[in-house]
Amino acid sequence: MLPSKSAVSIFDPDQTRLPAVAYQLDFADHAEEVPVHRHRKGQLIIALHGAVTCTADGDIWIVPPNCGVWIPGGVPHSARATENARLNYLFVEPGAVRLPQECCTLAISPLIREMVDRLARERGDYPADGHAARLARVALDELAEMPRERFNLPVSSHPKIRAMADALTAQPSDRSTLSQWAKRVAMSERSLARLMVRETGLTFGRWRQQLHLVVALRELAGGVPVQTVAAALGYESVNAFITMFKKVMGSTPAQYFARGTAGAGS
Repeated sequence: MLPSKSAVSIFDPDQTRLPAVAYQLDFADHAEEVPVHRHRKGQLIIALHGAVTCTADGDIWIVPPNCGVWIPGGVPHSARATENARLNYLFVEPGAVRLPQECCTLAISPLIREMVDRLARERGDYPADGHAARLARVALDELAEMPRERFNLPVSSHPKIRAMADALTAQPSDRSTLSQWAKRVAMSERSLARLMVRETGLTFGRWRQQLHLVVALRELAGGVPVQTVAAALGYESVNAFITMFKKVMGSTPAQYFARGTAGAGS
């Protein structure tokens, strides 16, 4: 039988006023879908293995290697993890450190990764003047210095943009042009182009490329072969997919995930 216990039912970070507490979650033991919920504390999600896709603040976020998704306190969010996902959550008390007031992806150094992993082995009621408290303070100070990355897909609440996003998320290999999408949603091509930029900040071509990147990172981190991912995204060849990936990420998928593995083991 597949695991059905939701991840949000086993740990409530808001029961403590400590500046930071961490929790490790293996999705082999829990349902892959995490329903919409919110915390008083902010939440940093770090993927140790596999990948997780979060929906928050009207965007879809992917947690790739060497990065973490930051969700401020009070923001409703949901998540979907790959079957092999193992995550560390760092929950941060509001006001404990200066972190962004909006959802974002933060670069995660090997030092932060190791400190959060160590803190996840502590109980959620550790002494406020003990070793774990000092570790949490250093981790928060380091986290506040981390740069932002762009691993999100803007998704508007506008019904026409949402319909396109739902369709392309379900079938990312769909290569319909903007003109074809305009006919489907009963708009002129020019009006749809303007609406897309206004609602997402991206042209249709850049938005779809970002969708492909988000899907590719999630699937590759989940262990899906590059050839399979390229085909699922509608690329005519593996080389065409690798070229897109390298253009956006600065390295091939193999190089990118090799760096992520090395960083996780540092």
